[in-house]
Amino acid sequence: MKSVLLYLSEQPKLRQFAVGSRVSRNTARRFVAGESSEEAITAVKELNRKGFSGTLDYLGENVSTKEEAQAATNEYVRDLDMIESAKVNCNVSLKLTQFGLDLSEDLCRENVDQVIKRAGSYGNFVRVDMEGSAYTDSTLRVFSALRKVHTNVGIVIQAYLFRSDKDIRDVLQLKSRVRLCKGAYKEPPEISFKKKSDTDRNYINLMKVLLKSGIYHGIATHDPNMISATKQFAQSEKIDKNQFEFQMLYGIRRDLQEQLIGEGFNLRVYVPYGKEWYPYLMRRMAERPANLLFVLRNLIRG
Repeated sequence: MKSVLLYLSEQPKLRQFAVGSRVSRNTARRFVAGESSEEAITAVKELNRKGFSGTLDYLGENVSTKEEAQAATNEYVRDLDMIESAKVNCNVSLKLTQFGLDLSEDLCRENVDQVIKRAGSYGNFVRVDMEGSAYTDSTLRVFSALRKVHTNVGIVIQAYLFRSDKDIRDVLQLKSRVRLCKGAYKEPPEISFKKKSDTDRNYINLMKVLLKSGIYHGIATHDPNMISATKQFAQSEKIDKNQFEFQMLYGIRRDLQEQLIGEGFNLRVYVPYGKEWYPYLMRRMAERPANLLFVLRNLIRG
């Protein structure tokens, strides 16, 4: 089922149908804050009121022109201006293919550099998301070049890839903050764990490396077992709750989100917005059956 959903996420005709469907758009609002930055900021304000911090993600990837890449750059700069103006507790997350990575690493780096500089002027932070494995090397190259210039940029590492232990240790040499996640793309068995138990084991091992580094990292998971393992390790190593944060996706496991805040942990919610929500929604359904059931129920009602 996961493979099927990931395949469907890449089909342009299905995307066109879904985006044009009122029922689909309304259903997506469970997981996507809206189509405009104003709607996303409103969602972050509500999250802040409940004790959560946020990170904005303007949905979109694999642009094919310099103009599209510049438009994404402008959108993120505007987001940072709005975050500062609204005085909300929020940073931004971005995908390099939205900034022209398919066109040129230099172009991509120059565009992202503009965003990081604007964030730096406000004392804010930028997270570089990780995409499919075809982009892992180029993403790390661009990130490393940016990190050597800016201190307010971090990276995402995916636990289901065999290479991630080395990647994390390399990134830590740059004193970078890391968001650790399991991974949401379909990857070949030659480079990734296929069994959930193996991915979980690697996730826990990588989490321990991160928490012991003394750098403030994001432990991104909705899995109660991974959350429990993180809590236990932090307690056993006497790592204070304020030395790291949990991260979760907008609209997913709200019960766990509220529980962690109630226990005194820091929790950041990943808040996506924009018109390119279809691939994002399909990946969320592929990750967790409960999300698929939620969407199917709403489509049937519609």
